[in-house]
Amino acid sequence: MKISVRTRGESFEFDCAAGEKILHAGLRAGIGLPYECGSGTCGTCKAEVGKGEIDEGWLDAPGRAYVKSEKSEFLMCQATALGDCTIGVRANVARLAGDIPVPEAMTGRITKVEGLTHDVCRVAITIDGPVSFNAGQFMLVGTAAVEGRRAYSMADYRTSTDRLAFVIKQVPEGGFTDWLFAEDRTGAELSLFGPLGVATYAPSLPNDLVCIAGGSGLAPMLSILDHAIEAGHFEAYEGDLFFGVRTERDIYLLDHLKAYAGRDPERLRVTVVLSDAAPTAELVAAHPGLRFDEGFVHEAAMRRMTGRWDGVMAYLAGPPPMVDATLRALVMEARLTPSAIRYDKFS
Repeated sequence: MKISVRTRGESFEFDCAAGEKILHAGLRAGIGLPYECGSGTCGTCKAEVGKGEIDEGWLDAPGRAYVKSEKSEFLMCQATALGDCTIGVRANVARLAGDIPVPEAMTGRITKVEGLTHDVCRVAITIDGPVSFNAGQFMLVGTAAVEGRRAYSMADYRTSTDRLAFVIKQVPEGGFTDWLFAEDRTGAELSLFGPLGVATYAPSLPNDLVCIAGGSGLAPMLSILDHAIEAGHFEAYEGDLFFGVRTERDIYLLDHLKAYAGRDPERLRVTVVLSDAAPTAELVAAHPGLRFDEGFVHEAAMRRMTGRWDGVMAYLAGPPPMVDATLRALVMEARLTPSAIRYDKFS
C-alpha cells in the first residue's frame, strides 16, 4: 500500500505493509513523521485522513483526547491503512538526518530478568540482528500476551549490538508490567520497534551535562553517561546526575552510580535524592563517593546547580509530573532555552 503525506508545502510517499502502523512505516522509510511517545499516549503523531480508509486501532488511547474526529484526525502510531491513503500532517516533516538511526521492526527474546528493587527490574534482551542506536533513545516493546507496545529506554550504550538492556518499573494496572512481573519471563519472545527518541547525546556536544531522572527514568541517563565516558566527554566538560526516588528502598544500581562518581568526583558528580524521607547517616556513610539530598529531585538540582547553568545541556526522564516540574524550573529559574533541554514525553 502507498501512503502519501501532504504537509506544509511538501509531500512524501512511502510503502506500508498490511497491519503495519502508519507511523512505523514512515519512520522505517526514513521520513521524520512527528511523534514523541510512539505508544498512543501523547497525541503528537496526529494526522488527518484525506483520501482512503484506515483502521484507527486502539480507540481508548489516551492520546485520542487531542484528536478531533470531526476533522478526520487519527493517531499515526495506532492506525493501519486499509488501502492506499493520502494523509495530512500539520507539523513539519523532513527526511531523517544521516546521524539518526532509521527505526525498524525486530523480534527479541528475554535472556535475563534481574530484580533491582521491590518494583523495578533490569531486563536483558537478545534481538534477531544487530541494531545501532543513539544514547538516550528508546524502543517500543510488546508481547503477544498483551495488547500494544510500551516505550522503554535503553539502559546502556553499545554500537551495533544484538543485546539490549532496559530498566522497567511495575506500574499499577500496567498490562505489560503485570505480565512481566507475574513470573520468570526468561526465554519469552518480544516484538520491538525502534530506536526512537530525540533526547540523545552526541560526542560533538560542547556542553556540560546535567541529567535529572526520577525512578526508572534513570535508564536513558545510564546510556548517555556510558557514551559520554566512552567518548572522553568529561575530560573537557563536567557532568551532574540527579537521581530521584521516594525512599531508600527505591534506590537501585548504587554500585553502578558509585563507579560513575569514582572516575573523577570533581568532574562527574552523582546525587541521589529522596523525596519521602531524609537519607540516613548509615546510607551516606556506606556510599562515600555519592552525594545525597532530600526533597523533590528538580529542587535538589536547582539548589546544587546554583550559578552553574551556563553552557549546560539538560536531560530529563521520569514520571510526567516530575518532568513537567523540572521543565518549569529549568526555564523559569535556570533560564535555560528550549534548545538546551532534551527529553522524550512518554505520557
